[in-house]
Amino acid sequence: VQLQAFGGGLVETGGSLRLSCAASTNTFSTYVMAWFRQAPGKERDFVAAIGRSGGSTYYADSVKGRFTISRDNRKNILYLQMNSLKPEGQAIYYCAAGRPAWSASDQPSLYYYWGQGTLVTVSS
Repeated sequence: VQLQAFGGGLVETGGSLRLSCAASTNTFSTYVMAWFRQAPGKERDFVAAIGRSGGSTYYADSVKGRFTISRDNRKNILYLQMNSLKPEGQAIYYCAAGRPAWSASDQPSLYYYWGQGTLVTVSS
């Protein structure tokens, strides 16, 4: 499975961006998908996860109410709509595919496949 993340860029504080992650697999719908982010000098942090059908979602407290994760299983694409961006949201955002137990879907070690990352820069 190959994942390609795109849609990052420069945005002002309070602005919005939508990230996308295209998957090159016909088994996309069998994977739990997630977004993680990593700022310079920091660990990779969980952002959001979505279940196989898209019916279940889970967010880090830091983005709850501002970010929305979604997926299109017909197009094999994962999305992350980011609103009200804050300077601390500046990071490289990675998409990931795996089959973790839902209760552990925030654990990066449980994901098999990773995209190359897309940089989000938030100006203050």
